[in-house]
Amino acid sequence: MKIHFDANSAQPIYLQIYQRFREAIAEGLLKPGDRVPSLRSLAAELNLARGTVETAYEMLVGEGYFLAQGQAGTVVAPFLGEHASQLRRPDELVPSPYQRSRNLSETPPALRMGLPALDAFPRKLWAKLGCQVLKSATAADMGYPSPLGLMSLRAALAAYLNVSRGISCKPSQVIITDGYRGSLDLICRAFLQTGRQVWMEDPGYPAAMKLMRAAGGTIVPVPVDQAGMVVNTGIAKAPTAKIAVVTPSHQSPLGVTMSLERRLELLEWAASSQSWIVEDDYDGEYRYASRPLPALKSLDVQDRVIYCGAISKVISPSLRLAYLVIPESQIAHIESVCQIFQNGCPWSTQATVAEFITQGHFSRHLKKMRTLYKQRREQFVFALQEAFGKDIRIELQAGGMHLVVRFNKDYDDQYLARHLNEAGLAVHALSAWVMEYPCGQGLIMSFTNVHSLEYARELAQRMKQVTMSA
Repeated sequence: MKIHFDANSAQPIYLQIYQRFREAIAEGLLKPGDRVPSLRSLAAELNLARGTVETAYEMLVGEGYFLAQGQAGTVVAPFLGEHASQLRRPDELVPSPYQRSRNLSETPPALRMGLPALDAFPRKLWAKLGCQVLKSATAADMGYPSPLGLMSLRAALAAYLNVSRGISCKPSQVIITDGYRGSLDLICRAFLQTGRQVWMEDPGYPAAMKLMRAAGGTIVPVPVDQAGMVVNTGIAKAPTAKIAVVTPSHQSPLGVTMSLERRLELLEWAASSQSWIVEDDYDGEYRYASRPLPALKSLDVQDRVIYCGAISKVISPSLRLAYLVIPESQIAHIESVCQIFQNGCPWSTQATVAEFITQGHFSRHLKKMRTLYKQRREQFVFALQEAFGKDIRIELQAGGMHLVVRFNKDYDDQYLARHLNEAGLAVHALSAWVMEYPCGQGLIMSFTNVHSLEYARELAQRMKQVTMSA
């Protein structure tokens, strides 16, 4: 049998695959005991991520339609027997209003920033690791979690960072938080006094700027060029600023990489002024033309860099896990702040992530995602250029999880973004990320969940229709 799906449908592709198999069983096209294609072969045939097909198969196995036989493959459940033809077709199963509203609310808008490929989440492996963690849980594990984070996860991250990001640190320097904003909040409580100046990249992440301002910081916009933050401008404007927040590996949103010269200038300034550098390693793991660059923290001989990483952006935002690497001299201070303000993250989630890392799955997942994201970026860029032709310019950088699209016509990007978002997309206006130093107009959008060329073309055409009528 041939599996077909509609890439333009609002219904998730994994659910379409699930329904096609159920229909085939109900109609007798697949009989009890028949072998079905392997995950790998069907994913390749349909040009989909393996995780998409795996999700559909897991649903069919869980509901008793398929029987997984390990290396022998997967078959239609033999015990269905004569009952197979009596199965109700999926389109005859009318969802309740609650189910319909739940399905709609759980589908994220297309092109939303900050989301990894949700269809590539390793569900089966995660379930297996989660079960193992819960089965081995002790009474102590079920109590209140440490506000510093689970030690096994802190040790796993310290080992990973040493190999992958060039950061030499001890587990005691790694602090687990509930997300990037949680990390920034902890940094502000520990190091920022009301009224002190904070360098922020301009353009830069609006949520970080708002958080720093709400914490009492005086924001100092510092321009960004092709070599990253212009450090000399920051020194001229605020030489004694307390904190500088930077995204050196992949600047958010322009995507440029901070040059070695600028990195050394920034480190020299921090050491001489006794300031702190907050390194947000935004998208640092995802480079498509070369190996990921070492982190700024790896050059930090004076111990002035606080490194921020996010597990949620790599695996799933629902995990709500991020981490800091703090200077060794500040461990006692940070621990005292954590004891007052941190609740601690769920033990079971931390323990599962720790196993995911120590067993090598995290590194393999990253490698897989680099290949997948490179493919999805290429197909989305192709679809945009096919739809808009010479009317757009796309600034491709060495890595990252989003695109900056500029128009060769005189559009108001904030007006355009508003209309695109009303059309069901989730894009950002570049000018809305600017504080003081204009960098032109454009749209910022993710490509990580653009799962096929057909879907990319549908999105590009939707964008074109909106821009033509705007």
